[in-house]
Amino acid sequence: MNRIFAAALSAALYGSIALLAGIAPAGAATTGDSRPLRVGWVFAMANAPALVADRKGFYAEEGLTVEAKPFGDGPVIQQALAAGELDVAYIGAPPVYQWAARGLDSRILAKVNYGQAAVIANNPAIAKLSDLRGRKIAGVARGSGMDVLLRGVVLKEAAGLDPDRDLSVISMPVGNMNAALDSGTVDAAFTWEPFISQQVLRGSAHVLFDVNQALPGYPWYVVMAPKKTLADRPDDVVKLLRAHAKAISWLSDHPAEGDALIAEAFKLEPVKRADGSEIAPAAVAAEARKRLGWSDRLEESDLAFIQRLMDTSLALGFIPAPMKAADIVDGSYLRRAGR
Repeated sequence: MNRIFAAALSAALYGSIALLAGIAPAGAATTGDSRPLRVGWVFAMANAPALVADRKGFYAEEGLTVEAKPFGDGPVIQQALAAGELDVAYIGAPPVYQWAARGLDSRILAKVNYGQAAVIANNPAIAKLSDLRGRKIAGVARGSGMDVLLRGVVLKEAAGLDPDRDLSVISMPVGNMNAALDSGTVDAAFTWEPFISQQVLRGSAHVLFDVNQALPGYPWYVVMAPKKTLADRPDDVVKLLRAHAKAISWLSDHPAEGDALIAEAFKLEPVKRADGSEIAPAAVAAEARKRLGWSDRLEESDLAFIQRLMDTSLALGFIPAPMKAADIVDGSYLRRAGR
C-alpha cells in the first residue's frame, strides 16, 4: 500500500471537515460575486483538473475566486452539500443520482474524466474474468458507485457471474487492496489509479479487465451543483466550467509537467521492483494515463452510460425507483461556457 498517499487521503478527509467548520461564521456572510465559490472535490487522481485549475490560476483568469477543498470520499461531500457548505463538487456520477433519489436536487454540468478503473490479479491462473468464479475480489463499500460498476457491469454483464453467488466481493478501502493482493487475502481487486499502476509497475499484478477498453471513454467523475447554486450564481458556474476546460487542455498539452504535478500533489512514492530498481513517481502518473484521461464534454454516450448505471442501481436495489439521466444532466451551462 502507498502509505503516504493513504495518509494524504485521510488528511484531506479530516482536514476538510475541520475547514468546513469555518466556512461561513455567523455575521460573516457576503453576497454577490465577492463571495468565493466553494468547491469540494474527491481526492483522487482522476479529479486532477480541480487541482490544476486552482494551482495554475485558471479560476483567477476567469475572474473567479474559489475555495477548493479536497475530501476523502463522496459521503462527506454529500453532507457538506446538504448542509449548504459547498456550492459545487467534483464527484462520481452515481452519487449524484443516488442523492437525487433521496432529495438532494442537483445537476451534472460537465464531465471530468473517463476511465480509471480495472480488475487486477496477481495469479497467472486468473487470465479472464470468468476465472474469478469461486474466488475473492476486493471492492469498495456495497452500494457505492464503484460497487455498482463492479457488480452490475463488470461481473454480471462482462463476466456472466452472479456477484452474490459465484464469488465473494470483499469490501475494503482502496488503499488496502494492493496489500490484500500481495498477502493472498484476495485473488483480485477492482481498483483505480494510481493503485493499478503501482502494482503493474512493480510486476506484482496484471490487468485482468480494463473498464476503459471495454467501454471506451466511459465517464466517471463529473462537475455537479445543487439547484440553489445554479439559481443564485449561474455566471460563476459558467466561469468555473471555463477554468475547468482550461485545466483539462493544460493536462493534455503538458503531459510531463502534468505528471510531475500529479505525483507531487498526490504524494506518489517511487515504485520498487523486485530487482531493486525504482520507477519515478511521475512515471506512475504516466502509466495511469493508459487507463485514465480527462474531458469536460458531455456526449450522448455519457448520458447513455449514466442511464445504464441508474438501471443497474435499480436492479441491485440501491435506488428505490426508476430514474432518467436526462433529469439530472444539464448541458446548458457547458454550452454557455463555449464548450
